[in-house]
Amino acid sequence: MEAEDALRRRVVEVLAEEFELDPEKMVPEATLYEDLGLDSLDAVDMVVVLEKTFGMKLTDEEALRSIRTMEDLFQFLLRLQAAER
Repeated sequence: MEAEDALRRRVVEVLAEEFELDPEKMVPEATLYEDLGLDSLDAVDMVVVLEKTFGMKLTDEEALRSIRTMEDLFQFLLRLQAAER
C-alpha cells in the first residue's frame, strides 16, 4: 500500500509540474479533460512524461484512451507496475 501511495504522490507531483496544475485539484475523481483542463496534445505529453518518470512503456492505446479520471490513471499505472514485477 505504501508503494501505491508513493506512485500516486509521484504522478500528482510530475503532472502538476509539467502542466502547471494545482495538486489540490488532482483528486482521484478529477477528470483529466473537464476538471484539469488537459487536451489531446497534453495526453500525448502526459504519456511521455510518465514513461520517463517511471521507466516503463505505456503502449496499451486502448487502455490509455479509456483513462478519464486521475483514479483511472493511477490504476492503469499500478497494473503496469504489477505486471513488470
